Amino acid sequence: MPLAAAVDLGSNSFHLLVVQEENGQIRPIDRIKESVRLAAGLGADGTLSRDAMERAVRCLERFGQRLKPIPRSRVRVAGTNTLRKARNASEFIQRAENALGHSVDVISGHEEARLIYLGVAHGIQDDGGLRLVVDIGGGSTELILGRGLTPERMESLFMGCVSMSTAFFADGTITPSRLRRAELEALRELEPIAAVYRSAGWKKAIGSSGTILAVLEVAQAEGWSTNVITASALKKIVKALLDAQRIDKLPFRGLDEDRRLVFPGGVAILSALFSSLGIESLDISQGALREGLIYDLLGRNSEADSREKTVRNLVEQFRIDVRQADRVEKQALQLFGQVAGSCRLTEEDRHFLSWAARLHEIGMLISYTQHHKHGAYILDHIDMPGFSLRDQQRLAFLVRSHRRKYPKGELLRLREEDRMPTFSLSILLRIACLLERGRQDSLVPRIAIAAEEGGWKLRFPTNWLHEHPLTKADLEAEAAYLEATEFRLRFE
Repeated sequence: MPLAAAVDLGSNSFHLLVVQEENGQIRPIDRIKESVRLAAGLGADGTLSRDAMERAVRCLERFGQRLKPIPRSRVRVAGTNTLRKARNASEFIQRAENALGHSVDVISGHEEARLIYLGVAHGIQDDGGLRLVVDIGGGSTELILGRGLTPERMESLFMGCVSMSTAFFADGTITPSRLRRAELEALRELEPIAAVYRSAGWKKAIGSSGTILAVLEVAQAEGWSTNVITASALKKIVKALLDAQRIDKLPFRGLDEDRRLVFPGGVAILSALFSSLGIESLDISQGALREGLIYDLLGRNSEADSREKTVRNLVEQFRIDVRQADRVEKQALQLFGQVAGSCRLTEEDRHFLSWAARLHEIGMLISYTQHHKHGAYILDHIDMPGFSLRDQQRLAFLVRSHRRKYPKGELLRLREEDRMPTFSLSILLRIACLLERGRQDSLVPRIAIAAEEGGWKLRFPTNWLHEHPLTKADLEAEAAYLEATEFRLRFE
C-alpha cells in the first residue's frame, strides 16, 4: 500500500504524519511531534534567531530519515505563520529543505485555514449544519465557518499561544492584570469579525490542534470536563492559572513541560474566543492542518484537486474569455509536449502552464493596457485555495511575462530551482499567445518545435508564414525580446 506524508512546520511544534492509502481511505501509521517553539525565536526586527533555526533543523533531520522511503510526489511540507513573517525565512527554508530532502511550501493564512477545515471535516460526522472550527496555533489563530467538506468563510488572526505567551508571560509570572491584558489583546484581534461569526447561525463549535487539545486534557485530568471543553471548565482553568501565579507552579496533571511555557497565552486566546463568539461548549477534533495537507495532496492526483477548482472560479470571477483561454491553453500544451523531455519539464510544470494559459488575461477586467502587469498583481495578492505562496508567485510571473519586454529581473526573484522550468514555460506561453492572437478557431496549423543549442526552432507548413505576415512580424519582435535573455528563437 502506498505511503504519503505531511509535515506541519508550526510556530510552536513541528508535526510529521505518515499514512497508508487504500481504496481511497487513509490510515495513519506514524506520527511524530516535536516542540520547537519557532515563534519564540522571532526577534523584534522580524529575524529568526540562530538558536531557533538550529532547534528546528535538528528536528527536521530526524523527520528526514523517516521520509526517505516516501516518493517526493507524495510528501507535502507546509510552513505557517512564523515563516510567513520571518525576514530571513528563505535562509531557514533552504536549510529545512536540505534536512528533509523535500520542498517547503509557505502557505497563506487563508490557505492554512482551508487546510485545517479539510482535516477537521474529514474526521467528523457531517450533520449537514453550519459549523465553526477554531484552531489556536503558535503564531496565528484560524476561524472557519463551513458545511460538509466546504469552508464558507475563513480568517487567520495574528495571535497564537507562543506569541501571546512571549508578549505577556515571558518571565513566567501570571497575574490577573497580565491575563486580562492578554485577553483584551485577543478580543481586539477578534473585534472586526466577531459579530459576523457570532450571528452566522452555526450549530456546533469544533476545536483542533495543540492548545485546545491541551486544555481538554487538563480539564479531563482535573475532572472538570469529559470529551468537550465547556465554558465552566475553561473558567476553572483560568482560576487555577491565577492561583498558581507562576508557570513553573502550574498544578495541572496531563500538561507536558513543553506545553506549560505557552499554556497561559493559549488559554487567554481561548477565553476570548468563548466570550467574543458566544461559545458554550467546544467539541474536539483530532484532525487539523497535517490531515488537511494529506487529503489535499491525495486530491491533487484526482478530480478533487483544489487548485483546479480555484482556477475555474477565477476564470468565472474575472470574466475571462474562455474560448480564447482554451485556444492558448491547447496551443501551449501542444508545444509543451514536444519540448518537455529536452527541457526536463514535469507533469506539475504542465499544470502550471495550463493554469497560466487559462488565467493569462485575468488583468483584462482592469484594463487591456498593461493587463499582463495587472494580472500578475491579482495573482500575487488574491487568496488562491490549494496554492502555496511560492506557487502563486510562480503563476503570477508566468502571467506577467506572457507579453512585451521579458521581465528577467523578476524571474530572479523566484526560487532558484523554479527559475529554469518557469523560464521555459513562460516562452511556451508567449509563443502560444502570439500564435493565437487572431482569436479564431482553426486559424493556426500544428507547429513543430524543437530545442537546439541556445534556444528553440519553430517549423511552420510551407508558405504559411509568407501568407500570414502579421504572425511573422510578431515572431520577429518576439525573437528580439528574447535576445535580451540570451535565448534564441528561430522559425521557418
